Amino acid sequence: MDDRANTIAGWALAGGIAALGLSILSGEYFHAERPEKMGYTVEGVEEESAGPAVAEKPIAFYLASADAAKGADVFKKCGACHNAEKGGPNALGPNLWGVLGEGIGQGAGGFAFSDALKGKGGTWDWDKLNEWLTSPKKFAPGTKMTFAGLSKPEDRANVIAYLNKQSNSPLPMPAAPAEAAAPAPAAGKDAAAPAAAATAPAKADGKAPAKS
Repeated sequence: MDDRANTIAGWALAGGIAALGLSILSGEYFHAERPEKMGYTVEGVEEESAGPAVAEKPIAFYLASADAAKGADVFKKCGACHNAEKGGPNALGPNLWGVLGEGIGQGAGGFAFSDALKGKGGTWDWDKLNEWLTSPKKFAPGTKMTFAGLSKPEDRANVIAYLNKQSNSPLPMPAAPAEAAAPAPAAGKDAAAPAAAATAPAKADGKAPAKS
């Protein structure tokens, strides 16, 4: 009777060990197949970079070499909500023909802009359009615009160059700002010492020089 009970217990233990091993192996397999990051990507939404932030130059620097044709390609990300054709209709977003120089939150054939955007005031210039394209939510908190923004300054400059051409009177593109000159190194005590020695009158035998 004891032998039979021991045999049953042994088989039960062996079965448990086998099940545990199978569970571990299947878990490792499915962990390898599972994507590291769940979710999906929406076209036009820029994912935040994990790398260190790089200081940008003024937008005028990038506009000086901007390519409107490349901007037209980037603008396709905006095509679901906007068009920039003369006389084009408003859609989810306003028509952007002649947007440069237009009042912020105004124009576009009576489009219903958000209060957040209408409250900004001023006109769309190079810098403000760059800020808007960088992050609409930061530029006008509360805006209805859900586009996350364009992270690359070159892309923003190209889009701005394209939008500038979509106008009855395109503006002259700004010149690149002059690079700031590096400050001259400050002269230390060691550098000043030789100059002082060269201009000091010579002494003979530790005595002051005779007056002529």
